[in-house]
Amino acid sequence: MADIKKIKTPLDAATVESLRAGDQVLISGVLYTARDTAHKRMVDALDRGEKLPFDISGQVVYYVGPSPAKPGKVIGSAGPTTSYRMDAYAERLMEKGMKGMIGKGMRDKKIIDAMKKHKCVYFAAIGGAAALIARSIKSAEVIAYDDLGPEAVRRLEVVDFQAFVINDVYGGDLYEIGKAEYKSAV
Repeated sequence: MADIKKIKTPLDAATVESLRAGDQVLISGVLYTARDTAHKRMVDALDRGEKLPFDISGQVVYYVGPSPAKPGKVIGSAGPTTSYRMDAYAERLMEKGMKGMIGKGMRDKKIIDAMKKHKCVYFAAIGGAAALIARSIKSAEVIAYDDLGPEAVRRLEVVDFQAFVINDVYGGDLYEIGKAEYKSAV
């Protein structure tokens, strides 16, 4: 098994370029949450010449709509949502400096190409492990679009948030690698 890479946000160019499809990572620092409606609002704001609700340069956006926190907890279950729903907006955020995305599932070829162009990586978190993922989240604060409830933009402070690199800046795709390995083993 490969070594686990510990990385910190915001991501710099050297870190992004060091990651390869299949790498297991532990992310510490700040993640921002946003799902499709928040993404649409952010892109609409950019189209109007407005600023985003946070400086996206070097940041990682986690596609999640967490459940309410139980007493004594900072957040409820916080599992990834299906990423392709953000494909219509992702490239625009990459153009503004976003360096990472976390979700689940495959991305469109156009987005994979944009990741290569803009030096951005796509991580997957484990679907079905929402309660375990929440343990790595040390604080959570709504910073924009409070009216969206669980889908509001949040600033999360995380320690050792576990994820896997699915798409790297070189075009590597863990899903395609996995299919090829399966075919060669059959």
